[in-house]
Amino acid sequence: MYEKKCTELKGSVDSIVYKNEETGFVVLLLDADGEPVTVVGEIGDIDEGESLQLVGEFTSHPKYGEQFKASLCERALPKSQTAIQKYLASGVIKGIGPVLAKNIVQKFGDDVFDIFENEPMRLTEVDGISAKKAMKYSEEFKCKFVVKRLMSYLASNGISASYGVRAYKAWGASAIDMIESDPYCLCSFEVGLPFSKADELGMKMQLPADCENRVRAGIMTVLSRNASAGHSCLPTDKLRELSCNFLQIDAERFDSMLEELHTDHVVAVYKKKNGRTYELLRDYAAAEMNISRRLNIMKNMSYDNSIDFGDVIDIAQEQNGIVYEEIQRKAINTALSIGFLVLTGGPGTGKTTTLNAIISLFQQQGLNVMVAAPTGRAAKRLSELTGFEAKTIHRLLEVQFADGDIPHFTHNEDNTLNCDVMIIDEMSMVDTLLFDALLRALPITCKLVLVGDSDQLPSVGAGNVLKDIIESGVVPTVALKEVFRQASSSRIVTNAHRIIKGENIIRGDCDDFFFFSRTSYDDIRSLIVDLSKDRLPAKYFIDPIESIQIISPTRQGPCGTIELNRILQEKLNPPAQSKREIKTLLYTFRTGDKVMQNKNNYDVIWYRETPDGKENGAGVFNGDIGKILKIDHAMGIVTIDFDGRICSYSTLMLDNIELAYAITVHKSQGSEFDYVIFAACPGYEKLFYRNLLYTAVTRAKRIFIAVGSMGVINYMISNDRRTNRYTCLKEMLAEDNGDEIDI
Repeated sequence: MYEKKCTELKGSVDSIVYKNEETGFVVLLLDADGEPVTVVGEIGDIDEGESLQLVGEFTSHPKYGEQFKASLCERALPKSQTAIQKYLASGVIKGIGPVLAKNIVQKFGDDVFDIFENEPMRLTEVDGISAKKAMKYSEEFKCKFVVKRLMSYLASNGISASYGVRAYKAWGASAIDMIESDPYCLCSFEVGLPFSKADELGMKMQLPADCENRVRAGIMTVLSRNASAGHSCLPTDKLRELSCNFLQIDAERFDSMLEELHTDHVVAVYKKKNGRTYELLRDYAAAEMNISRRLNIMKNMSYDNSIDFGDVIDIAQEQNGIVYEEIQRKAINTALSIGFLVLTGGPGTGKTTTLNAIISLFQQQGLNVMVAAPTGRAAKRLSELTGFEAKTIHRLLEVQFADGDIPHFTHNEDNTLNCDVMIIDEMSMVDTLLFDALLRALPITCKLVLVGDSDQLPSVGAGNVLKDIIESGVVPTVALKEVFRQASSSRIVTNAHRIIKGENIIRGDCDDFFFFSRTSYDDIRSLIVDLSKDRLPAKYFIDPIESIQIISPTRQGPCGTIELNRILQEKLNPPAQSKREIKTLLYTFRTGDKVMQNKNNYDVIWYRETPDGKENGAGVFNGDIGKILKIDHAMGIVTIDFDGRICSYSTLMLDNIELAYAITVHKSQGSEFDYVIFAACPGYEKLFYRNLLYTAVTRAKRIFIAVGSMGVINYMISNDRRTNRYTCLKEMLAEDNGDEIDI
């Protein structure tokens, strides 16, 4: 028996138990010197009879026993006639079964593979193989051989088979040639290998640090990373500084390569009125340009704002038993008369009441109204508040399968939605690419109402759409600011508004807002655990995992989400014989864990049970929270329930999953939770600003609890620095010159 410390394993593939061609995940039985060994891992397209050399570790599975988890794999075509026959008989080449495989091997012996590759017409010497079949078998063999060479080539350079799968999908038989001539092509959108891994390969090839392909890929990486941080563009001087430091090149080399990227229409440049130029990846340039163009067209086509719907609003007041404030009447009248409105307001300002009136009056006019929000949780909450069916924007547009991060929607400019009025809630969460996709799917004559809280944090995705639209002045904006009397009794509401005004929070006796002073990290963590596990569940009879959400300003550090999740998982969902586990680089996941998707994935297939039967769909999005239902080690599948959407994740896809007992304030956007505990821990001054605290407080529906330092709370209230994002949308909207950008 092999020892646990063994990290290398050799043998031939006896049988394939499971194979996922999309991810390269395989479960197989290996004949290792006569001893059968179960091997699992993302090692690519493996077939019976192949000889493998594996690197990995032995693990013990509670149900399936000992397994070898392979991280790297080098393979060779079988050499013995027995192994060759088994390989061909396995169905690796379509049309060749056990009988034909035996006849081929008997005819050509050890030369079989050479015949397939170099002398395919000799296959006609075997009974039953015509010239047409011979060429077909040869082509299929060559294709298989290319894939295996590609996997082996990447594995020998420490690159996962999953990237090999993507590279072959993108470039087919030419993949190896492309990589050998330019290893940085692996950083492309189609493959998505991290720049650092491609750079390791480039250094092995002794490519100069300022070679064209490296600099191009490096500049694109800097722009992509900043897009992930929320910037739809970067000032040219800032991009130059970051790229030169990142790549260790001089400014002259950067400038020459940036010019090439402009010429190739990979990167666009936009000049603002202040004379400063900005660089945008092509997709963001096209999106901001289109948003600018479409909103200005819709503005020009909007209805005569001299029409007064006051009498209609009076009738609605009488029917609904509601007296609308003057500012609410203005918002309703603007929506009805112009058909173009941004409605903003914080908690308790009557935003939902105003929105309900707008929807109702549009429907009374016989208009087809559609209501949407950026996340599933936000859409569900909107449906509950309005009584009107709300969908996520992705579901509304009918997202389709796609490779990578950019979705393809059924509804677009060629297939617009059957919609007279589009209302979008939680607009502060909507990023540039998503809003662009939505506008493309709307008829030009469609009325548009954008609802959001401009004091919240901007979207997780790149852009600052709501803020840019408001500041451009293109869309009429009504801001609800007065807190209604019935809402003023909530300390959550009153303190949220005090925070946004820069006033200290009110402490003391209340039912829904609490502060517990703790000075050390240990004490902060200890109280958060005690509140989550024991005190709140005991007092309010709630499920701690379902009802309580811990929120932190940061991922890192002693009170960041990574450390809090580690502790909370141990306390709220400890290991048990009945709970299966699976490890990733950062986490050990187990059955019952609360988890979050940290990156949009439009390919994840899900189903949902509805009163009318099973609904099928695709797509799980950044910030979606779910629960692990099942872990199947043999199949390499983890089943997760995202608010009723049941999804199956491969082990590779778990890279986009993290524990969610604690989440950052940014990831909490668009969601509300009954009970929120906020870690007000010192040491992260760069993150301590007013609208971050405001966003955290307004996530709580029933109770908000801050644990930590009042000094931190007061500092956040006093710091009105906003999250700075580089975008070009505001200027494009205000100048109406989106067409001037060259993409």
